Amino acid sequence: MYRVNEIFYTLQGEGLYAGRPAVFIRMSGCNLNCTWCDTNHASYKELSANEIAAECKRLIPAETINILAVLTGGEPSLQIDGELIDALHDLGLFVCIETNGTHNLPAGIDHITCSPKENSDVVIKNADEVKIVYTGQDVEKWRKMINAKHYSLQPCSRKNTKEVVEYILKHPWWRLSLQTHKIIDIK
Repeated sequence: MYRVNEIFYTLQGEGLYAGRPAVFIRMSGCNLNCTWCDTNHASYKELSANEIAAECKRLIPAETINILAVLTGGEPSLQIDGELIDALHDLGLFVCIETNGTHNLPAGIDHITCSPKENSDVVIKNADEVKIVYTGQDVEKWRKMINAKHYSLQPCSRKNTKEVVEYILKHPWWRLSLQTHKIIDIK
C-alpha cells in the first residue's frame, strides 16, 4: 500500500517536460522539511498499485501517447517500487519521478529529475535532469556531484526570477525552469 496525497491530470508545469500532459501521483510523506513544499503530508489515502493505476486510467484519455506519469510528493522514493512502476507502464505511461535524491530508486523509471536540497545526503549520482529551487545557495556543487543531461534552476515561488536569470546568464550550463502551472493558474 502507498500513501497517496492526490492523483490528478494536468500539464507538467516545470522542468524539461513543461507543457506535456501528465497524470500526477503525489505521495504523502518526506524525509526533508522544505519551507516551500506544497504537499499536505497529513492527508492521504492508502492505495495499492492497481488502485493507483485504475485512478490514472480513469483520469487520462484512452490514447496514452505522450502522457507522463509523474511520481512526486513529498518524497516518492520513500514508497515507490517496481510493482507501481510496472502498473503505470502497463497503461502506456512514461514514468517520471521528482525526487530529492536521498534514497536509491527502483529500476524502470523513464525520467529521473533530482532536486537536491541543502544539507541533505544525496545518493543519486545519475539523473536525466537536475532541477534546483534557487535561493542563492551554491548550486555548482550539485552540478559536479550529479551527472545529468539537463541542469535547471527554478525561482523560489516566483520571488527571485531576476536573480535566477542573472545567474544563468553568467553560468550558461543552467537553464531556466519556471512553474508555468502557477503562471497560467492550473493545478
